[in-house]
Amino acid sequence: MREIVLVKVSGEDKPGLLHALMAVLAEYKVRILDLSQAVIQDQLNLSALVEIPAESVSAPIFKRLIYKAGELGVNIAFTPVSLESYEDWVASQGKDRWIITLLAREITPAEVSRIAGAAADNGLNCDFITRLSGRISLTTPAALPRACVELSMRGTPHDADAMRRSLLDISRECGVDIAFQKDDLFRRNRRLIALDMDSTLIRGEGIDELAREAGKGEEVARVTEAAMRGELDFKESLKRRVACLAGLDEAALDRVAARLPLTEGAQRLITTLKRIGYTVAVLSGGFTFFGAKLREKLNIDYLHANELEIADGKLTGRVKGEIVDGAKKAALLKEIAGQLGIDLKQAVAVGDGANDLPMLSSAGLGIAFHAKPVVREGAGQSISSLGLDGILYLLGLRDRDALGE
Repeated sequence: MREIVLVKVSGEDKPGLLHALMAVLAEYKVRILDLSQAVIQDQLNLSALVEIPAESVSAPIFKRLIYKAGELGVNIAFTPVSLESYEDWVASQGKDRWIITLLAREITPAEVSRIAGAAADNGLNCDFITRLSGRISLTTPAALPRACVELSMRGTPHDADAMRRSLLDISRECGVDIAFQKDDLFRRNRRLIALDMDSTLIRGEGIDELAREAGKGEEVARVTEAAMRGELDFKESLKRRVACLAGLDEAALDRVAARLPLTEGAQRLITTLKRIGYTVAVLSGGFTFFGAKLREKLNIDYLHANELEIADGKLTGRVKGEIVDGAKKAALLKEIAGQLGIDLKQAVAVGDGANDLPMLSSAGLGIAFHAKPVVREGAGQSISSLGLDGILYLLGLRDRDALGE
């Protein structure tokens, strides 16, 4: 008669331990049904679900394993598993899986507890937890620390929208970021990232800086505020703001470009994604002059933004060609995905403003980056506590997979 047994080993990790224990099981032709191992601070937790052949007797196998564990200085325990229980466990593998990613400068038990509670209330069970961020030094702490854990959940939430709202509440109240994604083929096979430029890829707004150069900062700010109140759409507000720049010397563009720094983590994000085969696009309601600088610096594949008209070395106060607004960004994202021959579910879109929402909702993974509440609520996911490289965690990458700081 076959026996199914869960073998659990714990203690100090050391080279050769797995080899020694598996060698014992191999002698008796034991079949491995599942195998899992985790190590924290050199302390090992190893579990093996095994089937002992009908022709074998379990007692000698257990005796050998106990003796070997004693030699290795670890603890070992055996738990019998019924065939019925095992088959129920096998049948559960068809259930949906979800990934909850917790990102912050620092993670505390409070956030983990509330996330686990929200998941349990929605019928989800945590299978395993993985740390994606690097180890934290207590003696030489990082100036801009990053902390991230990924929780793999099994089951079907009673109400996925309510679950997202619960996580958004936890995020807002605890000052952390929490992503909730279905763990499917598309999540593991993204190929395109499209980023807004102003206040996303770079810190600050090009139009505001140009307005200061022209001495029209307050005038442009009033137009921006009117647009935010819904009194103007993006196209009209852009036309009015650009009109304020009429007569500005072309050299002001270089001065502004020199003082618009990259957002924290931008270089690390793009360098890493380019290395693993991503196509990178900038789809912006900002200006091509600044985008071209970034395209050269970051090796960006696609750039679509608004072109300022210049005549006799001065800005005319007009934009050349079609204005890139929210609808145009979404259309461009679809167009680029088509050129690459990929599904939109394989695209990531990142932005901070309301005019980014059509693009964010079109992509398989839409991320509101340091955005206002209305944008965070309208996007699928959001990041407000970390830099742009926090996106790498939402893609399942670890710190050791990323390039540079």
